[in-house]
Amino acid sequence: MSPFPAAETEAQTIARLLATCRCVAVVGLSPKPTRASHDVSRVMQAAGWRIVPVNPVAAGQTILGEPVYATLHEAAQHARIDLVNVFRNAEDVPPVVDEAIAIGVPAIWLQLGIRHDEAAARARAAGLAVVQDKCLKVEWARR
Repeated sequence: MSPFPAAETEAQTIARLLATCRCVAVVGLSPKPTRASHDVSRVMQAAGWRIVPVNPVAAGQTILGEPVYATLHEAAQHARIDLVNVFRNAEDVPPVVDEAIAIGVPAIWLQLGIRHDEAAARARAAGLAVVQDKCLKVEWARR
């Protein structure tokens, strides 16, 4: 169950996540430094966040000095994940949300340009805090 109240505004959710989360599983983290997922994760890592890369294509490698896992289930066996940050197409979001719910992650963040209202509603119904269509790095910088 999420420690975040269901009635809070998105701005309140963002503020709480930025204040309390420090270990983020990044689904779709690219090994390519030119990709947004890599840049956002590098900045968050430099700010003191632990990055847990999740990318089935790069599983077994390292990105940003961290081992890459094929699934959230596998990542959760190696780290207590506070937040799942998603860099995938909107149509790929529902299974990520289902996996986040299954492993008991308290929050999910869909990066800028990514929205899936049905999956977000399912996550909220399961008690997860949800942010959609926002950049974690930008929101962190605003803080």
